[in-house]
Amino acid sequence: MARKKASKKKRSRRAAPRGRSSATGNRRRWPWRVALFLLGVAIGLFGPWIVYLDREAATRFAERQWTQASRLYARPLELHVGRPISAADLELELNAAGLVESEPLLPGRWRERDGRYTIALPEARFADGLQPATTLGVTLRDGRIRSLESIDDTGRRDLALARLPPAELGSLLPLDERDRTLIPIAEFPTLLVAGIQAVEDRQFGRHHGVDPKAIVRAALRNLMSRDVVQGGSTITQQLVKNLFLSSEQTLLRKFNEAVMAISLEARFSKAEILEAYLNDVYLGQNGNQAIHGFGRAAEHYFGLPVQSLSTDQIALLAGMVRGASWYHPARNPERARNRRDLVLQVFHDTGLIDGAELERARVRELGADVRDLAPRRAHPAFIDLVRRQLRADYRESDLRVQGLRIFTTLSPSAQHHAERALAEGLPAVEAEAGSLQGAIVLAQPDSGEVRALVGDRNYRRPGFNRALDARRPVGSILKPFVYLLALAQPDRYTLVTPVEDAPLSVPQAGKPDWTPSNYDGLSHGTVPLLTALANSYNQATVRVGLEIGVDRLFGLLENLGIEPGGQRHPSALLGAVDLTPLQVTQLYQALAAGGYSTPLRAITDVVDPGDGAVGRYPVRLRPIRERDALALLDFALEEAVARGTGRSLAARLSAPAARRAVVRGKTGTTNDRRDAWFAGFTERWLAVVWVGRDDNRPAAVSGATSALPVWARLFDALPHQPTPRQWPDSLEWFWIDWPSPLLADEDCESARAVPFVSGSQPDAYSRCVRRGLLDRFRRD
Repeated sequence: MARKKASKKKRSRRAAPRGRSSATGNRRRWPWRVALFLLGVAIGLFGPWIVYLDREAATRFAERQWTQASRLYARPLELHVGRPISAADLELELNAAGLVESEPLLPGRWRERDGRYTIALPEARFADGLQPATTLGVTLRDGRIRSLESIDDTGRRDLALARLPPAELGSLLPLDERDRTLIPIAEFPTLLVAGIQAVEDRQFGRHHGVDPKAIVRAALRNLMSRDVVQGGSTITQQLVKNLFLSSEQTLLRKFNEAVMAISLEARFSKAEILEAYLNDVYLGQNGNQAIHGFGRAAEHYFGLPVQSLSTDQIALLAGMVRGASWYHPARNPERARNRRDLVLQVFHDTGLIDGAELERARVRELGADVRDLAPRRAHPAFIDLVRRQLRADYRESDLRVQGLRIFTTLSPSAQHHAERALAEGLPAVEAEAGSLQGAIVLAQPDSGEVRALVGDRNYRRPGFNRALDARRPVGSILKPFVYLLALAQPDRYTLVTPVEDAPLSVPQAGKPDWTPSNYDGLSHGTVPLLTALANSYNQATVRVGLEIGVDRLFGLLENLGIEPGGQRHPSALLGAVDLTPLQVTQLYQALAAGGYSTPLRAITDVVDPGDGAVGRYPVRLRPIRERDALALLDFALEEAVARGTGRSLAARLSAPAARRAVVRGKTGTTNDRRDAWFAGFTERWLAVVWVGRDDNRPAAVSGATSALPVWARLFDALPHQPTPRQWPDSLEWFWIDWPSPLLADEDCESARAVPFVSGSQPDAYSRCVRRGLLDRFRRD
């Protein structure tokens, strides 16, 4: 029994340590149990959130719809030997196209030596396809292109034709106000693709979305450089933040960013992620437009496609990723230069460029390369016309999402001259009139293409577009259409038909009789029809118009593409019709084109991002019936400029080419001198100018003293190439003993050569002819 008790006591003593060990083990295991418990809770709480983030990142990235602004471009300038163009206009066109006068002669740059221009054209897209990069040699002399060559390593060869890249005019922004130009990753410069990884994420090809080592490495690198040279976030994390998250600095946002970055890396290739990053990274602001992606940034800051960027330009843009506003090259040039040079050093340290290229890039000045193109694209009145024509053919959502390239008819040099003509011309004519406003429309007659359009004397100011929306009485510039209808009846009217310019009264139902008077308050008796038109006699015009009929006048206006509206009152014969400057230009287009009417247009082609033609706007010519009469009217409008109401034009022109051009035109002045007009044209140019006040108060203006001087300023600056006039075979020329409607001999003192529709010439001879015949008979 004693042994049994002793044995129990022994077991009892042995059991005590085992109990203490178990308690100690429990104390050691409880933190792990708590951790496992908390992990379970975290998985329970955050697991669904992680799954959601994973699915959301993958789905949104795969289904993303890149919005891309539709771009507006000017017409490309075509160069050929013999083309009239001044050195100033050529340089203006080069600058508008984004080409910079600078050395060295890299793509997108040009230089001039003694009238010879060497132009390194970058690769450029036109409506009809891609034009590869090339170098041109252009020689100017006496205001014309005398030689045109292609220059390459093998030498020089003559060219028949070359085109400058079309100048960018602006954008139709996508609905999210992000402005970008999408570029496939294969088309980005190799240095940019490798360089952005060297600066932003050197382990991009190795990590899986998040790189903890990068944070430490970036901190050390930035500390040594005393600047932000590298970032801690990977490129994938930056992309996730740009696409899906806000910029707030919180742990939750960083957690979401990391999860979504890992998700993208697990489902998409590195090339897809990098392409998205290069096209979406924020690189600046242009007004309310956010510049996204290197493709758009290259165009905005340098006026070049991204493929044409030089090493220093790539470094500048790569450096701006860290802070587009902080390192903006125009607002903070010194800071931007320092940043650029640091990035260049990174390029060198990582073996992307050698020492020689590093030094060449470092010495280049920002001011010679960096451009802010926004002010040069400020043609709000013309772009307003483009928008209106586009809305007639496309949905607004298509224009703002598809990334269309819209090629317009605008000539940058002509637009510049039109803007200057109005801005500088109005102050010169408003001494007596007070503050005036105006509008100019400049078109090419044969095609109907609008080359320039100005709707405000402050041509950069958007808002009310007087060229399109200011419907004002047109006055005497409507008279040529009255006479056109008359001359279309050659059995009744010719240029020498006597017309009575005398007082008359026109009965009106329920109103006093209408008694029109002449601008000078005088009546001029019986005058030839040509004189009545050239001197804009109101009384004579009303007499002719009443014979023709007001309804026929309105029918002609409608046939020429204008809806005049309003009442068909006899006063319409003197221009009591409200039209806009663009509508007046449309009317005169048929006169200037020799009888072929075509709608005015501001667009030639619309092309999608894949270079597919979405829409073309071809020239649509429609011959009008009164073509013979138009030739007679053309002669009469030349008379109006040479000897009639527009006779002051010659004294206002100083350029030799402008003085040699044969101008046809008509002035217009409305009641109380509220509105002044001048419409004038040559074979190459048609321009309409309106001058007046926005409040429609009397402005003391007239066509000859207010609108014509502005027109002359514009015409004097334009290039001209006089061409022989082509008269219809149906016209015959006869000597007339002016101003009588009698045939004369060339030797008669008052003889003038006048055209007639065949068979409509006078059949009676003047005394001069009879005396000459009698003298010859006596000699014989």
